Amino acid sequence: MRKLREAYENDVVALNQQANLIPGLNLSALGIFSTGLSMLPSSSGPHGASSSSAAGYNPFFMPEQEVVYLFIPTQAVGAIIGKKGQHIKQLARFAGASIKIAPAEGVEVHERMVIITGTPEAQFKAQGRIFGKLKEENFFNPKEEVKLEAHIKVPSSAAGRVIGKGGKTVNELQNLTSAEVIVPRDQTPDENEQVIVKIIGHFFASQTAQRKIREIVQQVKSQEQRHQQGAPTLHRSK
Repeated sequence: MRKLREAYENDVVALNQQANLIPGLNLSALGIFSTGLSMLPSSSGPHGASSSSAAGYNPFFMPEQEVVYLFIPTQAVGAIIGKKGQHIKQLARFAGASIKIAPAEGVEVHERMVIITGTPEAQFKAQGRIFGKLKEENFFNPKEEVKLEAHIKVPSSAAGRVIGKGGKTVNELQNLTSAEVIVPRDQTPDENEQVIVKIIGHFFASQTAQRKIREIVQQVKSQEQRHQQGAPTLHRSK
C-alpha cells in the first residue's frame, strides 16, 4: 500500500508539472489512464484558480505545431493502428493531432517510427495514449515501465544550448526529468538546418524533457530575433 501511495503521489506531482508546462492543458479531460486520473485533486493557484488559468492560458494564442518521432516495438503496430485503422483514427481525433506510422526500413526491424504532429497539448494526449496502449496490450512486462525513444528536431544553432558548457545543461535535464537526453555529435543538419535530439524514458519523463528542450529552443529563437532587430546589447546581457 505504501508503494502504491508513493506511485500515486509521484503521478500527481508529474501531472501538475505538465499543467504548468503546457498552458491551457485540461488534465481531467485527457483520459490517458483508466484509473486514478478522475481522483486527482485539482491544481489551484494562489486564489483558487484552475491550473489552466494559473498558467496564463490565452484563448487567442495559437500554439505552434510540433513534430515528434516516437519509436514503438514493431509487434505493437497492429494494436496502435487497430482493425481497419479505427484505433489510430480515434486516437488522432481525440488528441487533435496527425498520427502516421512510417514504413519499415527493413525486413527485420525491431522498432517502427510514429510521426506525431500537433500542439503541445495534442502531443501530450497522443503520446500518453500510445504509452498507455502499449502497457494495456502487455507489450511490456507488468512490472516494467513503458520506456520509449522519442526524437525531436531543433535548430542546429540551439543544439549547443541544449548540451550546455561541458554538457552541463543536458546533465541537468537528465537529473530533472529522469529521461536520457542525447544530442548525437557530428550530425549533419538537414535541409531546414535542424538536428535530432533523442529522449528515452517513461511518459512523464519524456514529456517533461520535450517541454524543457522546447523552452531552450524558444529562448534561442527570441535572442536571435532581438539580435536581428538591432539589439545586440540585450543579446550579450542575457
